[in-house]
Amino acid sequence: MSIFQDGLNINFAELLDLFVTKGFKIAILIITFMIVSPIGKKLITTSLSKASNRENISANRIKTLEKLLLNIYSYVLLFIFIVTLFGIIGLPLGPLLAGAGVLGLAIGFGAQGLVSDIVTGFFILLEKQIEVDEYVTAGGYSGIVEEVGLRTTKIRGFDGTLNFVPNRDIAGVSNHSRGTMRALVDIGISYSDNIDEAMAVLQKVCDEFQENDHRFVDGPNVIGVQALGSSDVILRVLGKTENMEQWGVERDMRKQIKEALDEAGIEIPFPHQVNINKETK
Repeated sequence: MSIFQDGLNINFAELLDLFVTKGFKIAILIITFMIVSPIGKKLITTSLSKASNRENISANRIKTLEKLLLNIYSYVLLFIFIVTLFGIIGLPLGPLLAGAGVLGLAIGFGAQGLVSDIVTGFFILLEKQIEVDEYVTAGGYSGIVEEVGLRTTKIRGFDGTLNFVPNRDIAGVSNHSRGTMRALVDIGISYSDNIDEAMAVLQKVCDEFQENDHRFVDGPNVIGVQALGSSDVILRVLGKTENMEQWGVERDMRKQIKEALDEAGIEIPFPHQVNINKETK
């Protein structure tokens, strides 16, 4: 009875010592992970910031690379954490990695879409087709790019919807944020009004915008008669603006043009409804 009791005490003591030792190592691993993770992210951000200053890289490109590198760093760090944890616990890594390899090979045959996403994402990044904070149309979605990854691209629509677009669906990209943008305003005037007078009023408004609005890169100017409508003569005003400023400029121009035409007594036609009552005898 005493021999059995001694053996039990020895095993319990060994188990307790083993638990405390491994528990201590796991705690050290977790603390190390919590310290290294933010430091690594800070180093990535700082390095990219310094590189942008030296190489004159655009801010959008820096944001794109930063989010991509932070994702890759997080995945690598998590993999190292899991492998180290298994080593501390005492699980054999050889059979585990071999099994993971076989499982990965089996999944790979059905993961052609994933491979296509990664390859397409690589070329999107390499060719700089899309950058963070740019206005694009890609994969059937239009909006502002929030993240470009190796598998998916996140595009925030103007209604606030966040679209996750698989990279393989991005067969073509329309990037609306490269170079200057076009501000276009069409204004209709009555057929009874003098076209030259109306164009002079519009040009005066354009001249004020040229002098006072820094958002314009070129123009604006009155192009002339764009079309003859059913009830109005359509005049076009066109100018080039800084990136993403075209919508605000168009709104401001419409307001100021409307006020200028009203002041000049020039009518902006609107639909009229005519009712004809036929008397019966």
